[in-house]
Amino acid sequence: MDGTIIVADDDRSIRTVLSQALTRAGCRVRTTGNLSTLWKWVEEGEGDVVVTDVMMPDGDALDLLPRIIKKRPDLPVIVMSAQNTVTTAVRASGAGAFDYMPKPFDLATFLALVNKATKQIHTPTKAKDETEKLPLVGHSPLMQEVYRILARLTQTDLGVMIFGDSGTGKEIVARTLHSFSQRKSAPFVSINLAATPPDMIEQELFGGGASPTGLYVAAFGGTLFLDNVDDMPLEAQMRLLRVLQEQDNDDVRIVASTRQDLQNLVAEGKFREDLFFRLNVVPIRLPRLAERLEDIPDLARHFLAESAKEGLPAKTITPEALDHLRTHIWGGNVRELENFIKRLTVLCPEEEIGATIIRRELASHMEMGPQETQRYQKLSASVEAHLKHYFSLHTGALPPPGLYDKIIREVERPLILLSLQATGGNQLKTADLLGINRNTLRKKIRELNIEVLRSKKMM
Repeated sequence: MDGTIIVADDDRSIRTVLSQALTRAGCRVRTTGNLSTLWKWVEEGEGDVVVTDVMMPDGDALDLLPRIIKKRPDLPVIVMSAQNTVTTAVRASGAGAFDYMPKPFDLATFLALVNKATKQIHTPTKAKDETEKLPLVGHSPLMQEVYRILARLTQTDLGVMIFGDSGTGKEIVARTLHSFSQRKSAPFVSINLAATPPDMIEQELFGGGASPTGLYVAAFGGTLFLDNVDDMPLEAQMRLLRVLQEQDNDDVRIVASTRQDLQNLVAEGKFREDLFFRLNVVPIRLPRLAERLEDIPDLARHFLAESAKEGLPAKTITPEALDHLRTHIWGGNVRELENFIKRLTVLCPEEEIGATIIRRELASHMEMGPQETQRYQKLSASVEAHLKHYFSLHTGALPPPGLYDKIIREVERPLILLSLQATGGNQLKTADLLGINRNTLRKKIRELNIEVLRSKKMM
């Protein structure tokens, strides 16, 4: 790596770490803790790449970014920020940043990005409206990656396929893409194909009968969101493909979502391969809530604030209550959490929601909750029932010592056995599936006396 890198951050320790890493990589480095010095160096022609924090003592770097681009349009500016929201990512992209990095970040990733910036010509992009707020919440690494992809897509009309389980927020992401795109003043039209009778889908989309024009025409100039596109019949798939092949690229932007692996449906002949490639230009994968538990406090507080705006009683929530929310398995993902929080605002008489209330309401929620939650609770419920029966067999006395290891082994053996069957006996894939070291897996196989047979995968 070569070139002069300007690092602007008001945190001296961050400046030192980045400077040392860049110097070891072969770069020349200049550092500053304020925007005025950064601007002075840019005016003087200093630097091949700028790396700057957003919030600086003398201003917001994103406010300065358009001036930097106007002065030096070929100067790549990498923006970093601890305010890790989708709005920050989109502001950075809209203001013309070469890329955006949420703090904290991995040094190797940082160096790779700087290296990329030194080798590419920076192309400025049109500034976006910075006052817009988005209903995407979360600071987890998985959501940061979603924000980065969204920021890059706002300046394009590429087709997008959003993959994610029910309740992960696929329509919110689709609306975000539309709201920050050049089509935001045109219609956003949505159809849930899973909730539309199969024999009515083609008519709803392209007209006929009581709908002479259809939703496709209604979305002209804007975005058409095909929610649960995996439920689209083959006849309607063919019609959509034909329309997409014939349309002007500026007519309608198609954003689709799916809960299933469409490539499996393609292999089974249930989804057209040519349509899959047409829709899946840029994939976005939304994580399940169980994969981003660190976002639950932000989400809970967000839903409480939204409930208050809707006229429901204003509530606060204690840190202990938030910790308890993180221990629950949210099978229905963000949507289930949102509904649970709204229920609390109505049922909880206190202004502050504490851990006791959360425990009580979660117990009730699991008893009368959605099928998705109940489905995810079956294993723990079965284990609990098994243990109750086991304890009852000892008629008041304690079971023999070593109960923990006994139960773990009973669960561990079928888990490893079924995982091996699922991968056709491939131990490397099984270790990856289970998230354990390969040597650990081999040790477990020996300890549990599991016979490994290579065969076709069962799933």
